[in-house]
Order: sequence, then structure tokens, then C-alpha cells
Amino acid sequence: MDIYEELPLQDCPYCGGAGLLEEENGWCWYVMCMDCGAQTGQFGFKEPGERVEAARMAARTWNAGKVLRGGVGD
Repeated sequence: MDIYEELPLQDCPYCGGAGLLEEENGWCWYVMCMDCGAQTGQFGFKEPGERVEAARMAARTWNAGKVLRGGVGD
């Protein structure tokens, strides 16, 4: 199963840029906008069996528009 193909991502709710699903050193997933840097929180996993569900949660959160965006002074 290719997790990147299984989990389509909508465009960034801030700028309309493309979202990218990222795995951080084998312990969490998040989605980040390739244009403005907005991102979801991190969805951690401890066991290999939890890895796919964590990626699904990150994608669902992104697609729901629950995204953080840093700004001036952050």
C-alpha cells in the first residue's frame, strides 16, 4: 500500500498551495503547505501498526482545514 496515493490532500486553506504529507523520523506524521508553510499538528505513533492511522489522521485534519500558520512575531 502506498500511503501517499491512498490519502489525497486538498489545497492549503490559507494560500491554495499543495499540501505534502511528511513523516518525521519514524515517529509522527504531519501535512505541510509547500508554498506558505502552514501545517497540521503532529500525529505520533509508537508501533508500526499505528503508522497508517496516524497518517490518516494528519490527512483528515488537513482536509478539514485545521491548520496552523506562523506569522510575524510567532
